[in-house]
Amino acid sequence: MKSKLTLSLILLLFAQGSGITQESSGPAKTKPIANAAKKKASPNPALAKIQDNPKLPRVLLIGDSISIGYTLPVRELLKDEANVHRIPTNGGPTTNGLKNLDAWIGDSKWDVIHFNWGLHDLKYVATDGTTLADPTATGSHPQVTLDDYEKNLRELVVRLKKTGAKLIWCATTPVPKGSNGRIEGDEQKYNEAASRVMSDLGVETNNLNAYSKASEGVQLPANVHYSPEGSKYLAKQVASEIRKRLESGVSTNPTKAK
Repeated sequence: MKSKLTLSLILLLFAQGSGITQESSGPAKTKPIANAAKKKASPNPALAKIQDNPKLPRVLLIGDSISIGYTLPVRELLKDEANVHRIPTNGGPTTNGLKNLDAWIGDSKWDVIHFNWGLHDLKYVATDGTTLADPTATGSHPQVTLDDYEKNLRELVVRLKKTGAKLIWCATTPVPKGSNGRIEGDEQKYNEAASRVMSDLGVETNNLNAYSKASEGVQLPANVHYSPEGSKYLAKQVASEIRKRLESGVSTNPTKAK
């Protein structure tokens, strides 16, 4: 009897050690390791601060993920001509610009500012006002209406002009068919509104929209974004437009934005 009990005890201990229970005769279950270290995404180098060469003029890029994509190649193209900075985040819609522009500009002297808002203004959101939504869904609407976009953009440009920098408005790039949360071609009416603002306030335009359309395959299918090669393609135009302003003479007595 004692040997049977001993044998039963050994079998029970073996079963517990193997992860086998009376409730499960299947494969042993492994427990997740507690407090497993989560992989952190590497910071985007395009958003990192750069060290100025004091002998070169200073350029600021303002924009969304499209501009994030072309930041590094623009910086490379102008490496011996300018210190190319960018805002440390995705610029989002004009409403985000109004909240953060003073912080982005800071007290620094800027010689050229290349800027854009649009793709986040025209995207459709749900009734909560932030969640990306199907444009055909009930209650969905543009994140910023066309009228508000024009009004916000006018206020942003007035504030940018106070820096004394040479300003370059960058026309919003195309919205292809099938783009998530957006309607094909909506950027056209937003660009028309922007054109009125720039004309009224005397700001020159970099028509990146037309430049993008001039080369097939640089933009991802059914997507507002670009392949790495597409971003390099856009960068050539952006760098060229900035270079023109630098060659025409940089600002000398900028005032602090208020």
